[in-house]
This record gives sequence, C-alpha cells and structure tokens, in this order.
Amino acid sequence: MPKVPPPVYVAVSLAAQHLLAPRRRPTPVRSVAAGAVAAGSVYVAVSAVRAFSRKHTTVNPLEPERSTAVVTEGPFRYTRNPMYVSMAGVLTAHALLRGGWLPLVPAAAFVAVMDRIQIPAEEHALAWSFGRTYEDYLGTTPRWLGPPRR
Repeated sequence: MPKVPPPVYVAVSLAAQHLLAPRRRPTPVRSVAAGAVAAGSVYVAVSAVRAFSRKHTTVNPLEPERSTAVVTEGPFRYTRNPMYVSMAGVLTAHALLRGGWLPLVPAAAFVAVMDRIQIPAEEHALAWSFGRTYEDYLGTTPRWLGPPRR
C-alpha cells in the first residue's frame, strides 16, 4: 500500500496551485462557481464518511485491509471513490478561484496519482478481503463518476 495519505497530496497540490496561479483577484463569477464546486465536494465527502460510519468500517485509505464491509450506499452508488472525487473537486474549486489554466495541472496530477497508485492498491486489498462481493461492486459502479450500471 502507498504510505502517503491522500490529504497530503491535496495539500501539496493546493500549494502548487497557489504558485502557478496568476496574481489577480477572483471575479465574482469565479468566486461563486468555486464556492458551489467546493460546497458540493464537501457534501460528497461528508456523505461518504457517514456511509462508512453506518457500516462501522474504516475510512483510513492506508489500511483498506481493516475494512469490515463493502459500502455501496450514498455516494458509493455513483462512484467507488467519493472521497477522492471530493478531493479532486476541492482542487478544481481552488483552481477556478485562482483563475487561469495552470492551476488545473495539480488537480489533474492528483487524479492521476490516485487513479494509478492509490486506488489500484486499495482495490487489490478490498478484492482480497471481500472476494465476489467486491468484484460485483466493481462491475456495477465506476471508479470515478457515473450512473450505476445495473
């Protein structure tokens, strides 16, 4: 398993966005758009944590082997990784607020790292722990976003 907590990647990405952003004040339209994306992202994260809590399972992405259940309710109906979707959303909101195209690069890098390093390691551990139950979930729910594929 990777040993870097995903929030550390978010913090590094936010710092990179700050360095890459143009030095100008956000417009009201960018501020409202960024606020809406950030609010939606926080809502998804809170919903995911609540779904984990209802199943009495861990939210720690560095120890997926400690999971006690496959969570398929709430935002997990639309994405297998709502917390990473919400983190990417926060980075996208920050890029919108900062303006320009360059602040989107760290957000894209975050998605790539999660998609290629973090998520595959978690999926491997969960498949090992839950077998067919998790494999069925993989077949019905996308990794990032989309409608259920039932």
